[in-house]
Amino acid sequence: MRYKEFRFEGYRYDRVGNTLSLAYRFLDGPRFEEVLSFDFPPRALSHAEEAVLDRIFRLVFLFAGVSYYKAFVPENLICEPFALDRVTAEFVQKFYENGLAEFAWKNGLRLAGYCHVAARDAAPSAPLALDLPRRVCVPIGGGKDSIVTVECLKAAGEEVVLFALGDATPIAASIAAAGRPAIRVRRRLDPGLFRLNAEGAFNGHVPVTGILSAIVLACAVLAGFDTIAMSNEHSASAPNLIVDGAAINHQYSKSLEFERDFADYIARHITPSIAYFSLLRPLSEIEIARRFSRHPRYFDLFHSCNAAFRQSPDHRQQQWCGHCPKCRFVFLALAPFVAKDRLIAVFGRNLLDDEAQLAGFAELCGVRAHKPFECVGETGESAVAMAWLATRAEWRDDLVVRRLGEHLPVTAASDPAASLHSLLEKRHPHRVPARFLAMLDACG
Repeated sequence: MRYKEFRFEGYRYDRVGNTLSLAYRFLDGPRFEEVLSFDFPPRALSHAEEAVLDRIFRLVFLFAGVSYYKAFVPENLICEPFALDRVTAEFVQKFYENGLAEFAWKNGLRLAGYCHVAARDAAPSAPLALDLPRRVCVPIGGGKDSIVTVECLKAAGEEVVLFALGDATPIAASIAAAGRPAIRVRRRLDPGLFRLNAEGAFNGHVPVTGILSAIVLACAVLAGFDTIAMSNEHSASAPNLIVDGAAINHQYSKSLEFERDFADYIARHITPSIAYFSLLRPLSEIEIARRFSRHPRYFDLFHSCNAAFRQSPDHRQQQWCGHCPKCRFVFLALAPFVAKDRLIAVFGRNLLDDEAQLAGFAELCGVRAHKPFECVGETGESAVAMAWLATRAEWRDDLVVRRLGEHLPVTAASDPAASLHSLLEKRHPHRVPARFLAMLDACG
């Protein structure tokens, strides 16, 4: 079924329940209501803070709509409750087009130049300065990256507050091990969306990190902090595919491009008083794995496998599934830095000595197909790590290492030690402020 328009119907903040309701509909079609529950007591807010919070809620409202829009992808998107200026409309349109690029490619759709976020004759908002407490918020995803960020900031003596979207076990376990105060938000998607998916509506990947970023921004005002330190690495900017000259990046809302756009929009049209950047942007995934290996108390707690973060708690797995690109990549990235028996104990099996894993590791290393549509490092990083393992007595006879070793790119295989070392160096460009870059260097 086709609908002509997707409508941003309205948003409402309940101060008593500390919830934000977001309503959407397709013209002459289904309607949805999503609810965000802020599970912490909000601060008393000044008039300026109230005004900034409302602007952020509008951004959350516009971003979160992408989850519903994708069901039928009509050409026109219209905001009903407030006038959408051209700057904001173009910003949101880019977020939808780029954030849904993978979804569109997999579903045989073309969104670039197709979808149109309607704008009205309204001036964009001028920013409002706030006096927020000096604290750094780190969103925790349950994987190795955010742990590296937290431990770096803790070592520097920063006052840190942790953020969780949802209650997945790896997130809760990492927060408990980090030993810092935390705030949590629950996102309840409209169940009607899942019914539509079951009936054959379009479905696929959405730029969830962008939605999370807008929610954390609201928490900066509600909970009181002036800095959001993400944990997105250098390789998050690398596309999985280039199709007709356009980049398709599974990690678009983790990319430097999105980070720049988001931070610029905040500073110009919301408030200059909240900093947003990724502390790990100068680091490769391999370097992040090296730094994570220094924190063994997290080894049995962290989790990157998507099976642990499914929407339904009843369907979440507590162990690494061992069959997905994320399991393979994390195993491979940690192998140069974690003792073999300890790494195998974490995953419950040796993924590099299993013939069923060969094709998956070949994709990671760029030997076949393209980089998997998952949050994994660049193919060059994987190839270097694999080539280095092929030189190590404890790994070189494992089936995957042995079989892939002779097919790896020459650049990775010619001098694996030098290539691995080069991945441990800082990378550019990035937006890490000088004060925080010094912290990153100090804990290197």
